Amino acid sequence: MKPKIIVVLGPTATGKSDTAVQIAKKIAQKKWGGFNGAEIISADSRQVYKDMNLGSGKITKKEMGGIPHYLLDVVNPKTLFSVVKYKKLAEKEIGKIIEKNNIPIICGGTGFYIDSVIKNITLPEVKLDKKLRHKLEKYSAEKLFAILKKLSPSRAVNIDKHNNVRLIRAIEIAKSLGDVPKIIEGPSKYDFIFIGLDTKDEILKQKIELRLSKRIKLGMIKEIAKLHAQGVSWKRLESFGLEYKQTALYLQKKITREQMIENLKNEIWHFVKRQRTWFKRNKNIKWFEPTKISEILIQINRYIK
Repeated sequence: MKPKIIVVLGPTATGKSDTAVQIAKKIAQKKWGGFNGAEIISADSRQVYKDMNLGSGKITKKEMGGIPHYLLDVVNPKTLFSVVKYKKLAEKEIGKIIEKNNIPIICGGTGFYIDSVIKNITLPEVKLDKKLRHKLEKYSAEKLFAILKKLSPSRAVNIDKHNNVRLIRAIEIAKSLGDVPKIIEGPSKYDFIFIGLDTKDEILKQKIELRLSKRIKLGMIKEIAKLHAQGVSWKRLESFGLEYKQTALYLQKKITREQMIENLKNEIWHFVKRQRTWFKRNKNIKWFEPTKISEILIQINRYIK
């Protein structure tokens, strides 16, 4: 029998972290399925970086409620972190969690990270090309996508063309190997239940605006300015997209504070649409309103039994 894993996914601002913590607490309290409890593995491509807290919406120690969390604060923002590294680390933590008779909960909104584990994806390990990266980091997402389209039309079809980090990595692989090889999926090592969180557009837009306002009040702009002061270049910050890109532009006085906020509202909403498109590929996801925690817990209990 394959080890069981719970996956909590969905667009940004839908309350995934809070839901995962509630699930973990309930499993520990009720000892469902004979498990001692549950531990959470983050699947977020920006939360792996140290000191990127408010901008990435990283869960706080208090919000964790005593539930162990992994793959947060893994590397310095100046360091390249790939999906290959994510998969290796995630599977290592999954093994440790299972050994303790706990059930792993993968929680996040980075679809490619989640897929790397659930589909047992094999990806090429291509070394960092600092010279090439230094050149590419100066380009816009549009120009990067055009370069990739020429180098590897097959990869360009299914890549997020707004994500500079992914585009640069794909170009790096294509230049090293002559093309971006087809992603190879292996036999799944685990048994999964997929809990998807989403809500109506107008509700999610309100949540996004409130969350953005709260982050700014808590010091998001200062946090990103501090990252730059610690040696993270403006281009590197911009490459992380969304909050990091727009705040970096504001701090360089390229846009006003009002433009930064308006741009963020629009970009985050476009990001939500891209996340929804990605997750729609998985027909095994059981979708819930974020408020329906009792219904989610019923599904988890049935799965674990």
